[in-house]
Amino acid sequence: MTEAAPRPVILIVDDDSDDRLMMRDAFAECSHHCRTCFARDGVQLMRILNGELPLSGDPEAACGYPDLILLDLNMPLKDGREALQEIKSDRRLRKIPTVIMTTSDDSDDIGHCYESGANSYIIKPSSYSGLLDVVSSLTHYWTATVRLPTRPERHDQQ
Repeated sequence: MTEAAPRPVILIVDDDSDDRLMMRDAFAECSHHCRTCFARDGVQLMRILNGELPLSGDPEAACGYPDLILLDLNMPLKDGREALQEIKSDRRLRKIPTVIMTTSDDSDDIGHCYESGANSYIIKPSSYSGLLDVVSSLTHYWTATVRLPTRPERHDQQ
């Protein structure tokens, strides 16, 4: 008997509680094969990625890295631009696909994010049905279509 593959872990980083709630509902509705975890800002994100905090809401994934990060840009403490730069400059983290999902359609933001190593840039849809479409296509692409590297193991317990 073969062991079932672990469910992909999606870490959603957004300071807006309403957006986090809608994302949770959208993933539950159309991508129930994924586990979703949340961070409120770039500081909390980096603490999770550095092993200082567990992936919130997901005890199964507490000791690992996410398979995909959805990162908002405009957040307090450490914004998405700073967090993206930190992720992509860290050899332990740079392979984690990082998708910007924000309200900004500014060409400078788009260019800067791709130059900093973002894997995709998505402008948040204005309707819930649009969000369902984005979440469905996004998770299908990142969890079924592409082949991702295995999750790195943490070696920070030494």
